Amino acid sequence: MSDQAAGGKGTMHGNAIEIRGLRKTYGGTGKSGPTEALKGIDLDIPAGSVFGLLGPNGAGKSTLINILAGLVIKSAGTVNIWGFDQDMNPRQSRAAIGVMPQELNLDPFFTPRAALEVQAGLYGVPRRDRKSDEILRLIGLEDKANAYARSLSGGMRRRLLLGKALVHHPHILVLDEPTAGVDIELRQMLWENIRALNAQGMTIILTTHYLEEAEKICGEIGIIAKGALVARDSTADLLGRLDAKTMIILPETPSERMPKAPGVSVVTRPDGALAITYRTSQTPAEAVLEAVRNAGITIRDVKTEQADLEDVFLDLTRSR
Repeated sequence: MSDQAAGGKGTMHGNAIEIRGLRKTYGGTGKSGPTEALKGIDLDIPAGSVFGLLGPNGAGKSTLINILAGLVIKSAGTVNIWGFDQDMNPRQSRAAIGVMPQELNLDPFFTPRAALEVQAGLYGVPRRDRKSDEILRLIGLEDKANAYARSLSGGMRRRLLLGKALVHHPHILVLDEPTAGVDIELRQMLWENIRALNAQGMTIILTTHYLEEAEKICGEIGIIAKGALVARDSTADLLGRLDAKTMIILPETPSERMPKAPGVSVVTRPDGALAITYRTSQTPAEAVLEAVRNAGITIRDVKTEQADLEDVFLDLTRSR
């Protein structure tokens, strides 16, 4: 890497993670044969970013995350985490990353404070450097510090998973579907925590099925489909890849005639508004408005809608 971290500490000004030619093949038996879960992934994740890793079920996201966490052995390729080659410096690379898994894998007989202390011990964090109480405050479990984990609600357990991922003060935090199945209040709290940690310089990698969340919180996004990286760009540029736009026309009175123009489709919404979809590269907005006037429609109100991340996601993964 161009910017090496001294002893795993300090600020990284280049890429927090660099992946080259990453492949993972699971052996198969009989007619099924081996399955290639990752097919030569090349990916850079800038230090200090909030990076979204998206893809349909079975795309390879979990395999990639588990390789980063050191839980799955790759078949080929190189992985650098915070300046450390995963093969040459496995302990340092693993210490630089914390993972909040999707599964609620907690010991029911540990209290939250004990769970954090044990996790810190597993990472070799000296007692003087542990920040269990600070983490409990961050995740909103200070008043449950000495309650058994089995007595915690599902949302509280998910918060505790976040706390466990933070005990060794990692530079990089991976969140695997952190808001899956949680209520709105907890979701908001998790996003506030993520923004606060990122503001302190932590690199955040997020996988989520809630595309509107990725659109709001991620500065950059990678999309994986069938083991291949099909897109990697800033969120703004990804949204700009689709030039489809929808013009919403609210007529003064209902109209039986529909606007007609090449490359334009019209749908009447329940409130009587006309949703006119067109591609800006093919049809200028003025041509759409002219088609509306030619249909004898008097416009009471007009607005436009841009494509969202779900549109981009579907467009990039549909043919895979």
